[in-house]
Amino acid sequence: MALDLQITFDCADPAGLSAFWAEALGYRLQDPPAGFASWEEALTAMGVPPERRNDASAVVDPEGSGPRLFFQRVPESKQAKNRVHLDVRAAPGLAGDARMAALEAAAERLVSHGATRLRRTEPAPPLGAGHLVMADPEGNEFCLD
Repeated sequence: MALDLQITFDCADPAGLSAFWAEALGYRLQDPPAGFASWEEALTAMGVPPERRNDASAVVDPEGSGPRLFFQRVPESKQAKNRVHLDVRAAPGLAGDARMAALEAAAERLVSHGATRLRRTEPAPPLGAGHLVMADPEGNEFCLD
């Protein structure tokens, strides 16, 4: 039996972080429940008060093959380095200078959407292809690989 995978982020701003990751991965905001034209309409009908409407958000792969990303508001901020992180495959099939140029272009795009560049690891043969370590707008580390 195949199982669905969801990756959950604890965060301060679910709407903002979901918008960042939708941009980073080419995902889209999950549609509102059937019968509603927007999330605002759905949350109003459900009786969710305005101050609670950014408690959660989710983005999905428009092709339906990638995992759903769920963002939930928590009161505490990020405390330490992530033990698990996402690798965004921004240069599949590329090597050397072409690979690093593609990673740099992806990093520039994501910085313009709130990411922070943390460090660059140069290619180191035989196995090291080089990568960039980044942080999303709330400080969660991820790699451009």
